[in-house]
Order: sequence, then structure tokens, then C-alpha cells
Amino acid sequence: MVNRFILNEVSYFGPGARKELPDVLSRMGLHKALVCSDKGLIKVGTTKLVTDVLDGAGFPYEIYSEIKPNPTVTNVKEGIAAFKASGADCLIAIGGGSSMDTAKGIGIVANNPEFSDIVSLEGCAPTKHKSVPIIALPTTAGTGAEVTINYVIIDEKRQAKMVCVDPNDIPAVAIVDPELMYSLPKGLTAATGMDALTHAIEGYITKGAWVMSDMYELQAIKMIAENLPTAVDEPTNPKGREGMALAQYIAAQAFSNVGLGLVHGMAHPMGALHDIPHGVANAILLPTIMEFNLPCRIEKFGVIARTMGVNTEGMSAEQAAHAAVEAVRALAVRVGIPQHLSELGIYEKDIPALAKQAIADVCTPGNPREVTEAQIVELYKKIL
Repeated sequence: MVNRFILNEVSYFGPGARKELPDVLSRMGLHKALVCSDKGLIKVGTTKLVTDVLDGAGFPYEIYSEIKPNPTVTNVKEGIAAFKASGADCLIAIGGGSSMDTAKGIGIVANNPEFSDIVSLEGCAPTKHKSVPIIALPTTAGTGAEVTINYVIIDEKRQAKMVCVDPNDIPAVAIVDPELMYSLPKGLTAATGMDALTHAIEGYITKGAWVMSDMYELQAIKMIAENLPTAVDEPTNPKGREGMALAQYIAAQAFSNVGLGLVHGMAHPMGALHDIPHGVANAILLPTIMEFNLPCRIEKFGVIARTMGVNTEGMSAEQAAHAAVEAVRALAVRVGIPQHLSELGIYEKDIPALAKQAIADVCTPGNPREVTEAQIVELYKKIL
């Protein structure tokens, strides 16, 4: 078997890393940017922390902010028009997965106009040209979109999330500055942190996992267990924010290359049909799907338990595996994640439509245990 591992070209890490932006743009020979950032980040001043650096360097830019938390085909199409009208030659994505995914869609279509309908990008689209250069500055510690070859866009007509996987969309540069995460609300810190944990755990147990991806994912699991509670409880504590900023990046490096599984397969329709934030959807599903997968990943689950700080001495392999599930559930409760779908406005009548999309989701085949649509229905019901 041949394993492929793709990483972005350059990344910068640490408090104040955004100040490297002018040198990055100069080195790349770029002249004007379209900044992709949502209205919420503009309102709280997070976007300004980056645009102030551009202003100080005299680098021209325009801002595109018509970005939804679950970005849509329309968002991307409007962004493409804005990019063309601006005369920009690069994209600067400031935000969580929504801003970075929107920028990826814009950048790909700008250089591959034959995919301008956007919906043809779903799956592994055969694009021929690299995206317009994207410099990604994450403001959440969750998606890792600054280093992945994936992006997710909602097709409004089908009310379905399109998972797009394309090595040509990977940002040219990632600037991971934890100072951009200090204003992140407690609930969003928890949800995005659990999203990162889901990436790490699914990337560790997915069918495509191998020794190199395991190395990344285990380190990410350890760092998230150690740092997420601090990031939630003490939002300006540098230790928690820096630890989570790095952990989510590490997790993303691996899952981008080996895939995910049923948690993401079931979370995507929750976002598409009910507009549930992606991190919340993943977090509420993760322990239950771990229980489902436990029989075929007992040894790896034991490693997860120990990596999260559980003392498994004297436990059987199965007991240690269950301890991993409970450690994840306890962490979710500790940081305030809802535990039932009904708390999110999802009820039994909604489950058949969710299951129909989940079984067809591009992430589901990566799950280590085979699953049927009927089993997915029962898994949703377990957390009603």
C-alpha cells in the first residue's frame, strides 16, 4: 500500500505571528489581497488585528464578509465576483473553518473556472491548477483548515454539505497566532476544541491511518486533553490558547491525509439540515460513535485513554477502551457541550433525513466499522 502525505509549504506559530504577514506577502511577490472574514469577527475587532498589520505595511486589500457559519454555494459565488472585481492576486482568510473554506472555494474556482457552478467541486474534483495563493490565519482552534486539503460548502438546493477534497486548495501559508483566539466566546472555544479532538480521534482510528498519521494524532489528543479546559475557563491564558492552537493544527495535518469517519458523516447533515455548528455536532456524537467503533479498535482506544491521562493499570483491554469513551464524554461535559439532540432542536421525526445523508457522506466510508443506514438511525436515537 502506498501512503500519501501532503502538507502546506510554510507555517508560522506563536503570539504575534500575524506580524510576519507583510514579509510573507513580499516574499511571494503579491500586490493586493481580498480578505475573507465574517461579520462577527469584524464586529469584535479580531479581523482588525490583522488588517492593522496590512495597513502598517501599506499593503492594499478589500474585505469580503458575506460568509455564513456554514458557508454556502452562494457565499462562494459572491466571493468569486468580489475577488475578480477587486483586482486582488491573493486571498487572506481570517476566521474559523467558514472563512477558510470560503476562501478555498474562491481560490480554486478563480484558477479553475470550469468549476464555477461550485457543486462540481464535491468529492475529489479533478482541478488542474493550484488555488490563488491563500494565507490563512485561524481564529478558532478547531478545524485546522489552514493546513488541510479539505473544505465544506453547503449546496442550498439539495440542503446538503459538500465535502471537497483537493490538494490544490491547501493554503500556501498558515499563520497560527493564538492572540487571534483570545476573543473567542467560551461556548465556541469548547465546540471548536471538541471538533479538533474529533479530528484527532477519527484520524487515529480511520481505515487509512498509519504510523505517520498516528504520531500526529496522538500528540494532538494529549495536548487537547491538557489544554482545552484551560482555554475554555481562562480565555486569555496563553498556555491554553497556544496549546490548543498548535494541537488543532497537528491533528489536521494527519486527518487531511488519512480521512475521518462516521462522526463527521453524521455531523455534516446536522449542519446542512438544522444549521447546527459543526463542532457541537461532532462533540455530541463522538462518545456514542466511539462506543459503536470500540469492538474493532480496542487496542487503539486503550492508547487513547492513556494518552488522555487515564490510569489503565489493572484494566483489561476492553475496560481500557471503554475508559477512553468515558474520558471523552467527561471532557465534553466538563466544557459544557450539550448531551442530547433534542437540546439542539432535533427530534425523532428528523432522523430519517439525517441518516439518509449520513450514509452517503464522503467521510462515512473511512469509518473503521462498516455501518448501515438503519444502524445510523439507531445511533442518532441513542442521543435524542
